[in-house]
Amino acid sequence: MSAPMEVVVCADSAEQLWNCAVFELHSGTNLLSYRGGNTSARSLTVLNGEYILGAQLGKNVINVWEIQRKDQLQQKIVCPGIVTCLAASPNGLFLLAGIAEAIYVWEVSTGNLLAILSRHYQDLTCLGFTDDSSHFISGGKDNLALVWNLASVVQLDSSRAPEPRHVWTQHSLPITDIHCGLMGPQARVATASLDQTVKLWEISSGEMLLSVLFDVGVMSVTLDPCEYFLFCGGSDGSIFQVSLCSTNLSRDKTFQSDSEGNQVFKGHRTLVTCLSVSMDGTLLLSGSHDETARLWDIQSKQSIRSINHKGPVTNAFIIPAPANVLLPDSHPAVPLPRFSRHLNPSEQSDGPESGGVCLRLGASVQGPEETYLQKAEKLHSLMCAVTDKSVFGDGENTKVRVSELEEEVKTLKKINKDLYDFSTQLLTKPS
Repeated sequence: MSAPMEVVVCADSAEQLWNCAVFELHSGTNLLSYRGGNTSARSLTVLNGEYILGAQLGKNVINVWEIQRKDQLQQKIVCPGIVTCLAASPNGLFLLAGIAEAIYVWEVSTGNLLAILSRHYQDLTCLGFTDDSSHFISGGKDNLALVWNLASVVQLDSSRAPEPRHVWTQHSLPITDIHCGLMGPQARVATASLDQTVKLWEISSGEMLLSVLFDVGVMSVTLDPCEYFLFCGGSDGSIFQVSLCSTNLSRDKTFQSDSEGNQVFKGHRTLVTCLSVSMDGTLLLSGSHDETARLWDIQSKQSIRSINHKGPVTNAFIIPAPANVLLPDSHPAVPLPRFSRHLNPSEQSDGPESGGVCLRLGASVQGPEETYLQKAEKLHSLMCAVTDKSVFGDGENTKVRVSELEEEVKTLKKINKDLYDFSTQLLTKPS
């Protein structure tokens, strides 16, 4: 093939035709379908190009299929609670699950549960990795988006509780979707919320770059690979295209259609749950509760294909076709282990894996040589130091920055008071 083939992976909540299916992007040919249960929103992921994982809707189970063994579940991962979101790292080494307000972090090679992060105050709604697997972002019903450094989360020193690198508090209602751009620690992140805004952030500095206000709640968000456009799925079925190269772009703006790239895709009848853009930036995939997944030509804003489902579409995304999709007799290079339900491996007593050998990076290194995780932590500290110097500067710049932060604190206090007054009015409003 002259170019990598891309595929569409999608799922709905009906459980009638299949749990999830794989389609060829340009022809719409159904390549594979997987049976058994149904998958909840933001809970379908491809692990290392060899497995498909989907969290069972309303149950504490993650279904696992080998790419080619579509009619047989490879295993079921039993979790401590209902999984509300799921994400696998692009390098295939780690798996994240949102269970209630906690993030569970597993090491794929051993199945060990490495960490349980309880920094959110309400249920998780979405999880997403950077393209280099160095960071991940979590969003929840507590209106918070947290940026985590993976190296600090999976650290060998268990005496220190991991803390997020950034805490983004500017949303006033639950976060519905997160999209991470390219460039790893220098990536930009888009967050969508029921407060009718989409905000664009920078991981390196933690600064908010842009906030766009719409007239409906935003249920999904994505960026094209070049980050020229921001695509936002509304609760009314509209898909909004926001130009990031507009000449009159301000930090806070209200969406309006114009001739500079701010346009609306019309076709869905109800809320748009998921969005994804092809590698060349010409095609947009959308999934909706109107039981269809649509493929759009971005330049003309026309729907060129519709994939009908038997229920509301919960997941739909475009990925480069894993090699195993094209090889009918292929099998994973390494079998998937049983995933632990206990944070401390020594507490495991159910299953043969309790007697296995656990290999961790740096565990057998002798002498003063640094482990991989220590090097990653040092690199992260260096990046933070460079970022802090560029943000804060020296001398007079520091004083200016302090005054700016004091003004920001005052603004946040006012926002907090306004939110309190708004909540009080809602609670005391006669039914």
